[in-house]
Order: sequence, then C-alpha cells, then structure tokens
Amino acid sequence: MKKKLKIGWFSFSCCEDSTILFTELLNDHFIEWSKVIEFQHIRILRKSNKLKGLDVAFVEGAIASKSDALKLKEIRDNSKKLVAIGSCAINGMPSAQRNQFDPKTKKEIEFLIKRFSLSKNVKTVSDIVKIDDKVPGCPMNEEVFLKLINKYLKDFNII
Repeated sequence: MKKKLKIGWFSFSCCEDSTILFTELLNDHFIEWSKVIEFQHIRILRKSNKLKGLDVAFVEGAIASKSDALKLKEIRDNSKKLVAIGSCAINGMPSAQRNQFDPKTKKEIEFLIKRFSLSKNVKTVSDIVKIDDKVPGCPMNEEVFLKLINKYLKDFNII
C-alpha cells in the first residue's frame, strides 16, 4: 500500500470561510489528492475521524475557551506539523474583537462569556501551541495553501 500524507482539518472560533474554500478545493483536487492524502480527521468529510498519528493538522479559527485550548493542545500532540489557517488563527481577528471592547461593553457581554464558558480573552493558535506554517487571509489564500500541500507531500516523501 502506497504511503499517504495523513491530514486533519480543524475549525475553532471563526466564520469557517477557509473550511468552505477547502471544500471547494476538494471539488477540484479530490481525485488527485485521494491518491496521496489520507483525510484522517475532517468532520466535513467523515462521520468517524481519527486524531492520532496525523502528519499535518490544519487549524482554522481563534481560541476562545479553555476547552478549545485543550483540544488544540491535543491536536498539536497528535500531529507532526501544525498549520494556522486564516486570519483568526494567525492574528485572532476578527474573532478577537471582544479583546478590545471598552469596559462598559465587556460588562454587557459578561453573561455570555459565563454562559458559554469562554475565556476572558480570545487567543491565536500560536498563543497556545507551536505552529509550523501559516496560510494568511480571510478566507485563506488558496495559492499559499496549495503550495503548502505540495511542500508537505514532498517533505513527507509522498511524491
């Protein structure tokens, strides 16, 4: 059996526009990618996912809660490479807007922070774990993402 790049796609606090773009890229590349990529943990594709042993984890979105941070650490522990996808993952914005609210507005949303068990501040992926690469944009820059896929296929001796 030919070796494949084991990838995962994860989404945290964001509008998931990069996930939508990734889905569109799958429409164009699925046949060629399915020969060299094992879509091991991608909830938009699979009901049953496997987190352990990922080569590359693609993480979209900002980290807005302690449970998100714990999940992100688990993803990092189970992947050889981790890529921050999109603006929210890289710089927190626009998901992290509430970090900059004035005290009055922060007081007004306090009940929501408690109700949804959110952290006081929204963090970037790199605030929590080491990242190996990033794909900027909102949605992600398609060209940069495609170059990274090809880079990792070469780095992991798949092609």
